[in-house]
Amino acid sequence: MQLPDEVLDDLRRRLRRVGGQVQGIERMLDEGRECRDVVTQISAANRALEQTGFRLVSAGLTYCLSNPEAATAEGYPLEEVEKMFMRLA
Repeated sequence: MQLPDEVLDDLRRRLRRVGGQVQGIERMLDEGRECRDVVTQISAANRALEQTGFRLVSAGLTYCLSNPEAATAEGYPLEEVEKMFMRLA
């Protein structure tokens, strides 16, 4: 499935941000930071990663609805994209 460049740029930006959050969590552990603070940051990183997945599936769903024959031919019938969404939900 061909995603628009702006979607790919957004996904990459989000993933870099999550990567930075994970590195920050590692630093917090090295510094011996409070457990509640670390858990808060893990929760934030997890949420950001989930949102990245939803953005990807949303773009895929838009593609499938706009180009149903092409999406099916590429192995992404609407039912498959629905399954991907449910895995994230």
